[in-house]
Amino acid sequence: MKKVVVAILVAVLVLVLITPAVLAKPDMDKPLPATDVELAKKVTLQGKPAGVGKPVKQAATGILGEPSSGAKYAVIVGISDYPGTVNDLQYCDDDAQDIYTALTTLYGYSSSNIHLLLDMDASFNATRDAINDIKSKAVVGDEVVFFFSGHGTKGVADDGDRERTDEAIVSHDGDPSGNFIAIWDGQLEDWFTGFDTSRIIFIFDSCLAGGMTDLQAPGRVINMACSESGLSYEDDSWGNGQFTYYFVDQGMLVSKADKYDNIPSVADVTIEEGFDYAKANCLMQKPTISDSFNNDLLL
Repeated sequence: MKKVVVAILVAVLVLVLITPAVLAKPDMDKPLPATDVELAKKVTLQGKPAGVGKPVKQAATGILGEPSSGAKYAVIVGISDYPGTVNDLQYCDDDAQDIYTALTTLYGYSSSNIHLLLDMDASFNATRDAINDIKSKAVVGDEVVFFFSGHGTKGVADDGDRERTDEAIVSHDGDPSGNFIAIWDGQLEDWFTGFDTSRIIFIFDSCLAGGMTDLQAPGRVINMACSESGLSYEDDSWGNGQFTYYFVDQGMLVSKADKYDNIPSVADVTIEEGFDYAKANCLMQKPTISDSFNNDLLL
């Protein structure tokens, strides 16, 4: 009997000691531990032909959803110049500049409401702080855009979700030998939890972008340059990442994605129209969308 009591006490003590560690939530405000991490580098090509306008299943309905009734905010991240040279890209900062131009010249965004984080300014902390700054300001009816162009990665991360393999975007932090710091999908999900507005648009021009569906929530549209296991491409013939070139540069700024004349005499390329145009023209990668907005979203 005494042995049984001792065994029970030992078991209880073990549970008391282990349970807090098991239940402890990872600190999402800091880089997270991960194993089996594999960088998926965006591929830089030379002189690839333009897209061919393949017919695709349409995301756009031609029916406008509820318009924005409040302020408009954005976090725009573009990283071409990673530490050292081993992970450098060419056109991710151009991608960021193009979406910045589209938002400020076509869609009524004020530069004072945009965090534009390019290259060395696009650190883990700067990205987190920019999101938190907008979270502290955005109210019901406001609109938020999060754009990222750079490298993607995958691994097994302690990021609070139930996925075996996690996807991430790669911040500027790192060192010249190629080490880097990731912002995991579950981490982004946590950072975007608690926004008072349900009108949030995500655009990822990175490898493995299709894994960013963790960010799904009512009112959100997630535009992803490729599948969960796919690569993304950039090229000097586009002067951009391929997805951004068709989605933003040609689709919005040149209005080639304007299939439905929703508002005559006004820039009215919707998110869904831009996505459809990009998906129809992208070569070697398959853009994906998660659309939880009612009908088409005009920025």
